[in-house]
Amino acid sequence: MTKKIIRIIAHTPSENVEAMRQSVIEGALSCNLQNIKILYSSPFNIAHGDLLQSDGIILGTTENFGYMNGALKDFFERIYYPCQGLMEGCPYMLFIRAGNDGAGAKKSVEAIASGLKWRKIQEPLICRGPWNTNFLISCEELGKKMALGLDVGIY
Repeated sequence: MTKKIIRIIAHTPSENVEAMRQSVIEGALSCNLQNIKILYSSPFNIAHGDLLQSDGIILGTTENFGYMNGALKDFFERIYYPCQGLMEGCPYMLFIRAGNDGAGAKKSVEAIASGLKWRKIQEPLICRGPWNTNFLISCEELGKKMALGLDVGIY
């Protein structure tokens, strides 16, 4: 049986955001599912060919100037046209580390994902305000949800 691939793509410019990404990864791995493979990378290190092999995507970004971070924007600029029409219905989730409200980062990612016709599994996880270790619990749950959903075939 071919394993389903969850691709986690997040720019982690700080220790806290790296911890969030790691919690997403640990959440997905904690399910110990034999049919799920977890791959993760920086947005700078992924090509559209790699992305096309994904069965589910988890995106992570910081809120920068009320928008997604530049690394994720660069990723979308490189993969958008090569992937357009080839990944329709691909399930995705998003987590945002926001110093403000995260609305601009959310809107910008959702607009591009909508253009690619990706399927949003849940409202984005926006971790707002001062650092809170509960962000890590929420990120872990995000990873679990994607892994379990892909494994049982609901995504």
